[in-house]
Amino acid sequence: MTSASSPQLRRPGVLPVRPEHAGIEPYGAPQIDVPVLLNVNENPYPPGEAVVATLARDVAAAARGLNRYPDRDFLALREDLADYLATESGVRVAPQQLWAANGSNEVMLHLLQAFGGPGRTALSFAPTYSMYPEYARDTSTRWVTGRRADDFTLSPEAAAATVREQAPSVVLLASPNNPTGTALTPETVAAVCEAALEVPVPLEDGRTASAVVVVDEAYGEFRRAGTPSALELLESYPNLAVSRTMSKAFALAGARVGYLAAAPALVDALRVVRLPYHLSAVTQAVARAALAHSGELLAQVDALRAERDATVAWLRARRHRGAPLEVAPSDANFVLFGRFEDRRAVWQGLLDRGVLIRVVGPEGWLRVSIGTPQEMVAFKDALVEVAGL
Repeated sequence: MTSASSPQLRRPGVLPVRPEHAGIEPYGAPQIDVPVLLNVNENPYPPGEAVVATLARDVAAAARGLNRYPDRDFLALREDLADYLATESGVRVAPQQLWAANGSNEVMLHLLQAFGGPGRTALSFAPTYSMYPEYARDTSTRWVTGRRADDFTLSPEAAAATVREQAPSVVLLASPNNPTGTALTPETVAAVCEAALEVPVPLEDGRTASAVVVVDEAYGEFRRAGTPSALELLESYPNLAVSRTMSKAFALAGARVGYLAAAPALVDALRVVRLPYHLSAVTQAVARAALAHSGELLAQVDALRAERDATVAWLRARRHRGAPLEVAPSDANFVLFGRFEDRRAVWQGLLDRGVLIRVVGPEGWLRVSIGTPQEMVAFKDALVEVAGL
């Protein structure tokens, strides 16, 4: 019995979930404990002891001030990022041109919050990163895709024509592209930026603005020699933003640090939509400590590039049921390959042998992240056994 004053226990009813979220499963790649994890494009090499020592020291220093809010504009981190990009890409940007957040995922969400929304459109070119439509959905932005060519390239003419046809407020270009690994040419990026300048995005006061172009270079440090960064186009296009992450090349997937470079006015628009003090003092300390060791951390990138190129060559030399395997050229730390009549059966066969890769991309294709030499041997041995290569 309950008294009149005590609350009644009631069966939970239907929650008022937004219609666009109803029945949707949360995003996430399988997290399975197996000996060889090659499914989420992680760097297989953990930070070295010197890096760990600096991280521990700097996080301890930050911990002593955790009773205070962090620097909400993280000026010191932005200065360090500017120095890093000048060294890595040869492009010097001002600290005011940089923005950071909890992974490049949050950077992308900030961009859609600032420039997307009801009545606006976000455009990309499929196949591409599966989170992009989720950013659009969560900001009530219409999502549309153009198509890449059969070899996953994107010509300047086709890209620009699609931008003019769809009239988006935001264009998302992944380069190198996930899941294909292909990089865009500077001509294609420039053509998209030019077309975006011509697209009139209506504003409530009757004026019009230009569309924003975002080049997602999450895997930029892995690009092959001679493949330029879109950072080189920043000075020419005030509507361009170039996003990076410290998850991959810096081996900091667990730290959740992403950032972008853009014109100061674009960065200021992101400052409006961010949550207060969104980048913790600990995150800032970790990122700055890692940047101080960028030479050591990026030393493994060359080894991963070499392992990637060797994996591409090995896969292209294999035959499946009489036909050569198809392998997409890669500027990233992963390789997309196929085609298989039943790719899930191949995936399961690898998993049964302790190797986890990813079912992603067009039908018939699989993606393998580049691991250590020992992990790649395990992958190749398992694939030969499962697929009869």
